[in-house]
Amino acid sequence: METKEKLRILADSAKYDAACTSSGSDRKNKPGGIGSASLAGCCHAFSSDGRCISLLKVLFTNHCINDCKYCLCRRSNDIERASFEPRELADLFINFYRRNYVEGLFLSSGIIKSPDYTAELLLEVLTILRKEYFFNGYIHVKAIPGAAPELINALGLLTDRMSVNIELPSEGSLKLLAPQKSREKVTKPMGQIRDGITQRKNEIKLFRHTPSFVPAGQSTQMIIGATPDSDFQIIRLSEALYKSYGLKRVFYSAYVPVGNHPILPKDIKPPLLREHRLYQADWLLRFYGFKAEEILSESNDHLDPLLDPKCFWAINHLENFPVEINSAPYEMLLRVPGIGVRSAQRIVTARRTANLRFEDLAKLRVQLKRAIYFITCNGKYMYSAFKMNYDFIYGSLTSSSSMLPRILEHQQLTMDDCFDSLLPSPEEKVKCLTGQF
Repeated sequence: METKEKLRILADSAKYDAACTSSGSDRKNKPGGIGSASLAGCCHAFSSDGRCISLLKVLFTNHCINDCKYCLCRRSNDIERASFEPRELADLFINFYRRNYVEGLFLSSGIIKSPDYTAELLLEVLTILRKEYFFNGYIHVKAIPGAAPELINALGLLTDRMSVNIELPSEGSLKLLAPQKSREKVTKPMGQIRDGITQRKNEIKLFRHTPSFVPAGQSTQMIIGATPDSDFQIIRLSEALYKSYGLKRVFYSAYVPVGNHPILPKDIKPPLLREHRLYQADWLLRFYGFKAEEILSESNDHLDPLLDPKCFWAINHLENFPVEINSAPYEMLLRVPGIGVRSAQRIVTARRTANLRFEDLAKLRVQLKRAIYFITCNGKYMYSAFKMNYDFIYGSLTSSSSMLPRILEHQQLTMDDCFDSLLPSPEEKVKCLTGQF
């Protein structure tokens, strides 16, 4: 089989892996080498099917000894199969890099023969790139669960980021749909990578030229919608992974029906809105000081599809509101819908010199269409007709918030007003990407 045909098959097989990111590494170029990485990461864009355009995102092989029911590459699935040779893949990537097609490599693989054998093949690819071609750019490699610790360590010394996919949120779902895997096989390499990163950070304080180990950290992926696990289970697991293993990111991948197991959903669209809400909740865990038990609970275990998680939390905890903008602590400002990390910092800085008004908040880029229900300026609401109760705020937030001032002022609305209010504003599109709520 020609290399071009292998690339077509194995790049297509890699598109379902969402744990693809290129930020956080500062690997420098060396004399005689090519490529480099930076803390800002490779410049990249995502295509409609989730591929990272500027990285060569590919599987080493889509042959696999496992039969995970949710996986396209499972042993029992009748698909085109292909495998690269280590030298072949390394040469292919370098040729792409020299033509400025890509800036880095995202390398994963099915398991062929055994985890150790597969890890050795990936290690050979990275060794050729780093030691022969002296490529110093960004490389993200998937750790193979079950591989020997020595192989995981050797891969970590040559890569910028590693990821170990946990795949399913619960042990029961994993046993049912991926009986060859176990939670222990996934968390063991996670722990090894965590310890290796910590060890290198301590050693570099004593030895300047200590080799880096996974400098961009590690990540993982969970498949959303393949099993009946609740959003609360997913968020609570993510919180535990961040705390226990120091992950940089947990990626959520909406399930695309590719299996026929009775438990798997069929003839449905991927739950993209649910995936989006989980990413928003993930931002609350990482940057806004929330805990999983605050966002959801056993009795209320799914995120509201009509509201982002921060608004959902706020209207269920109205006893904490309204918040006075001119005196509230920074930590409380972060919990106000419509106030992100940067806008909260701007508020704290600006109010040192003057009392802030609502028109000042707009200049500080606070999203007033959400924030006005939960804040006061100098002890006053923006509109005197506000009611601090669940039904009023929920109804206003889930309807057109841009029409609210006219509703409160009893003005007539046209059909054009109603249609235009459904379209996202440019600010909302930016917030969707930055994660600020």
